[in-house]
Amino acid sequence: MKDYLVKATAEGVRIYALCTAGLVQEAKERHHCAHLAAAALGRAMTGALLFAATMKDGERVSLRFAGDGPLGAIVADAEGTSVRGYVENPGVFLPLKNGKLNVGGGVGSGMLSVTRFLANAEPFNGVCELVDGEIASDLTNYLYTSEQTPASVALGVMLDRDGEVMAAGGWFVQAMPGCSEEVLATLENNVLTMPYVTELLQAGMTPEDIVRRIARGLASDIKESLPVAFSCRCSREKVLGMLAALPAEDIAELRQDEITEVHCQFCNEAYRVGQAEIREIVGKKLI
Repeated sequence: MKDYLVKATAEGVRIYALCTAGLVQEAKERHHCAHLAAAALGRAMTGALLFAATMKDGERVSLRFAGDGPLGAIVADAEGTSVRGYVENPGVFLPLKNGKLNVGGGVGSGMLSVTRFLANAEPFNGVCELVDGEIASDLTNYLYTSEQTPASVALGVMLDRDGEVMAAGGWFVQAMPGCSEEVLATLENNVLTMPYVTELLQAGMTPEDIVRRIARGLASDIKESLPVAFSCRCSREKVLGMLAALPAEDIAELRQDEITEVHCQFCNEAYRVGQAEIREIVGKKLI
């Protein structure tokens, strides 16, 4: 199944569902993640895409899970249908908990920070304590406590023994103002009886199927379907621009090295800049 996001409504309810196995696999490979880190990062990136889906074109959201667990910080950054992210300690191993990857133990206790970069406005920053480090419940709690948005978020990543991503995805449900009590009751019952996201995806359900499952008993309307992907905003041009912005004395130090290597934390890409390019930067600064 290709990675894509479905946006839908159902009688005053906003429902988003998506499949992200391909992009989670790419992030896992880029960052050389072990099973636990791949699951945690995959959930965070999927959650970031769901948050970004609620925002306008050109706006961006950044999630930072700063727990005291062995995984360290987990960061996911999404704009529209593109997402990138990293985990501080990708090689961490923990024993299974109740037969499942112990993401909560890997993340630990700490804080969740959410920054929304809005169009024509100052960035909005929100912070709350992590509930259990399982990512989805932390995002649900954040929406309620920090943004006063009653909503429900579900996320999941399933890997095989070799660490290949077998299924990944999630869903987001939010009742809009004016939603009736009858609809809320139906929605609550449906959400409480939903299987794990990965179970649904493994059973062959599409994001559209998941939307209909959540909206069972309600009249649902699929609004649009959009491809999603792992995509980083870094580039060689941006790296050269960043180096050109350094103070003259710092650039002078770089001239002593045959190769200057700049590493992007989000996608693990390394850019190698030679002395000739450094001299060109120096020449432009002197003009």
